[in-house]
Amino acid sequence: MTIEIGVQAPDFELRATNGENVSLADFRGKNIVLYFYPKDMTPGCTTQACDFRDYHQNFTELDCVILGVSPDSQVKHEKFIEKYNLPFLLLVDEEHKVSETYEVWKLKKNFGKEYMGIERSTFVIDKEGKLVKEWRKVKVQGHVEEALQYVKENLV
Repeated sequence: MTIEIGVQAPDFELRATNGENVSLADFRGKNIVLYFYPKDMTPGCTTQACDFRDYHQNFTELDCVILGVSPDSQVKHEKFIEKYNLPFLLLVDEEHKVSETYEVWKLKKNFGKEYMGIERSTFVIDKEGKLVKEWRKVKVQGHVEEALQYVKENLV
């Protein structure tokens, strides 16, 4: 399945930090900001999660759900949520199947070392489940505000 603006976003089911399995279809009728990030408790990922936390109410007022996805375990996600008071669900993609489906599981390089990991990316999905916007290779600073502005201007 190819990720393409204007078509249905690939549905999936993953375990969430509320202990339940959730799917995109569970949120039909709401806008969704689905963001993929490399790892809990790292500086960039923490900043991004806290930015989503700080703007959570703004997204909620726009009938928009925030879902974060990483390959971390449910236990790590729960610690991340607790430490930073994150008011949205984090989804467990330990086998990186959803990350592969959304084409964010990439070969990365850091200090000359190559490894597979998540390329920080964000997708906006409308109330009908259609992918309407994507950001790839996201730079954290200012990104959440940009995503919020997009939702305000295009999905309200």
